[in-house]
Amino acid sequence: MLSMNSYTQDYVDECRKKVELQLSTYKNMVTTAKKQNDSKLNSAIESFETNFFNHMVLVLDHYFVHRTRTLELKDGNPLNEVRMLCDSIMLYDNKMTKETKSMMYDPNKSVLKYKIGDEIKLKEEDFELLFKAFFSEMEKNL
Repeated sequence: MLSMNSYTQDYVDECRKKVELQLSTYKNMVTTAKKQNDSKLNSAIESFETNFFNHMVLVLDHYFVHRTRTLELKDGNPLNEVRMLCDSIMLYDNKMTKETKSMMYDPNKSVLKYKIGDEIKLKEEDFELLFKAFFSEMEKNL
């Protein structure tokens, strides 16, 4: 597939719906599991949460994987942050890294505030913040 300089609002909306479905499914599962009041189950949920949301960042990115750097820019925005998180999760064992010196990443201005070298351990609230910021940034480019 060729690189993409823009996406339609319909495509962005459909992707958002898919991510929202995953979030609501997760929330329903956790709510149901917590009603069991089982300490082993609660421990398993905590472990699952980080794995699930780290991988949801990969899903989020993949919906727009062919976006050009021209569309994304290099100013440390949420699109850059998602790209960095994906590279870090896939290639660097969940350790935050910055592959390119040309990207302006400032942890203090980022959505999740990860510093280079931090372990990436997303929680539900983290992913929701990132998800909203990512789609907001993507819609600026429609």
